[in-house]
Amino acid sequence: MREGPTISGAFSFRYKPACDRDSDRSRIDFLYSTGMAIIAVAGRKGGIGKSTIAGNLAAEMMDIGWRVTLLDADPQHSIAAWAAQGAGVLSRAVEKVKGGDAHALRAKVRSLDDSADLIVIDTPPGMPETTYRAAMLADLMLLPCGASPLDLFALKDSLALALQARAERRSKKPRIRFVPSRVPGNTNLGRGLSVTLEQMGKKVLPPIGQRIAIAEAVASGLTMMEYAPHSPARAEFTELARAVDKILRR
Repeated sequence: MREGPTISGAFSFRYKPACDRDSDRSRIDFLYSTGMAIIAVAGRKGGIGKSTIAGNLAAEMMDIGWRVTLLDADPQHSIAAWAAQGAGVLSRAVEKVKGGDAHALRAKVRSLDDSADLIVIDTPPGMPETTYRAAMLADLMLLPCGASPLDLFALKDSLALALQARAERRSKKPRIRFVPSRVPGNTNLGRGLSVTLEQMGKKVLPPIGQRIAIAEAVASGLTMMEYAPHSPARAEFTELARAVDKILRR
């Protein structure tokens, strides 16, 4: 397999996939043969709200009318633990990917061809092989980013990996979108995050704020759609889902 492009300047990350070209081509052929849409939510570091976005986005997409399966590919299985706290929609939608293994992820996606028309993959931080495989399958890759400079540094690595997968696929997929996440209100960092992300050259989706209600919903095993359906936090996830739905239907 060729190594993919080197991202110049600040984008110095280069991932060398362990898989061979034939297995890559079979993944791509499978992607084109299935009617499923696939979203990967990815980030190199933890603490950026990645799993929170994946879980709430899955719920909102169900509310729109998609049949959704949420794959928990993080070995810590945070989303599965969240779902197990209650009897909400996630308890019926989440499936674990054993050990966050890249090959297990591919097999799990294949097995869902008849039971879902949208798969959301919560990828693990610090496991580029699994994230790369998800990018090779995804129609859309969401890259959440917090307002900290450290979050922005890590985002550049995630972007480089997504661009590498796109080059390997010789395609415009996965489409790549940034999601401002855990945005603190009334701070210079928060106000400037969307502008900073736009300057990195990819489109920016509606932001998700840092709100106590989101943590309370997780502790209850619920999404914001169920926990506080008329709250500002829920409205943000609804707006994000509508933007994602519009992208997938193009």
